[in-house]
Amino acid sequence: MKLSKKQSLTEEFYSSIGKLFYAVAASDKVVRVEEIRTLKELVKEKWVPVDNATDEYGTDEAYKIEIAFDWLQENDPEAAWAFNEFEEYKKEHQKAFTPEINQLIWETADAIAASFSGKNKSELIMLSKLKILLTN
Repeated sequence: MKLSKKQSLTEEFYSSIGKLFYAVAASDKVVRVEEIRTLKELVKEKWVPVDNATDEYGTDEAYKIEIAFDWLQENDPEAAWAFNEFEEYKKEHQKAFTPEINQLIWETADAIAASFSGKNKSELIMLSKLKILLTN
């Protein structure tokens, strides 16, 4: 799925997506190695091909998802804070959230939650909040 140049996604967009995926992974207070591995695989396989945007060093902007995720993991904010940050960004930038992007967000978040021995209650709650947000 490629976007047209005028729809190119920004560093801020990818950072907000990283916050969301951190929120899903950290919703049970523990970010597991399997969740990180799933995130990195999906960024490479699914997010990098989305558009051609690169930063000044030629790095695909989609890797900003991982950078934001890693930074949050190191600084350990509440999962709810990270989710709220994503929610605010989404409200202010609705046009970036096409049905295809929303589907990719959902598939990635769902895979992260399922990557370590299935989904637990806190992850299910976070996913249900995400589902509502993506359909509105």
